[in-house]
Amino acid sequence: MRFLIVEDDQRLAEPLAEALTNQHYVVDVANDGQQGWEFVEAFDYDLLLLDVLVPKLDGISLCRQVRSQGYQMPILLLTAKDTTHDKVMGLDAGADDYVVKPYKLEELSARIRALLRRGSVSLPAVLEWGSLRLDPNACEVNYGDSPLPVTPKEYRLLELFLRHNSSVLSRSTILENLWSFDEPPDEDSVKAHIKRLRQKLKVAGAPDDFIETVYGMGYRLKRNP
Repeated sequence: MRFLIVEDDQRLAEPLAEALTNQHYVVDVANDGQQGWEFVEAFDYDLLLLDVLVPKLDGISLCRQVRSQGYQMPILLLTAKDTTHDKVMGLDAGADDYVVKPYKLEELSARIRALLRRGSVSLPAVLEWGSLRLDPNACEVNYGDSPLPVTPKEYRLLELFLRHNSSVLSRSTILENLWSFDEPPDEDSVKAHIKRLRQKLKVAGAPDDFIETVYGMGYRLKRNP
């Protein structure tokens, strides 16, 4: 899943982005509201975390603009203002939740998980395909009865396949969903990650074609694994 943080204070943005990346999310960071809007237009996000007091386009105005253009992803406002009036303004602008600084990362993470559960698409708590099982809350992957040791990128790749298990995913789609704006790779990186993931699945007992290549189109999970 891909998140956007709009925060001009790097002392807050960097540790938050690192913490969310460690939870296997792909995270982009914008330093002002205008850049945040440009990111929203360029990428598909599953969640926006907006600081209210950012330059060029404040978080409330950005929230209104996002909603006025029909975007439905959850929006979480982050701000030092904690009056009822400020909260009402944010919620009326289209935000789904409101967290006051300073916040505890554990609570913020729980709020994020709650928002994702309430999102427009109902997703199961645990993702399964044949003997493969991925638990997003515990960030654990198992094949059969055994843990599957995966890197953060491999974890996100498996999660992407499981959340779109009836679709063929192109290399460009995988690139957009697994790498942030600051770390653009080439398409050979996708091939390398698919190859290593297939090897790990095979060692765990999965068939060679558990992740199938659909030539000229991309990759998908094997039907009836």
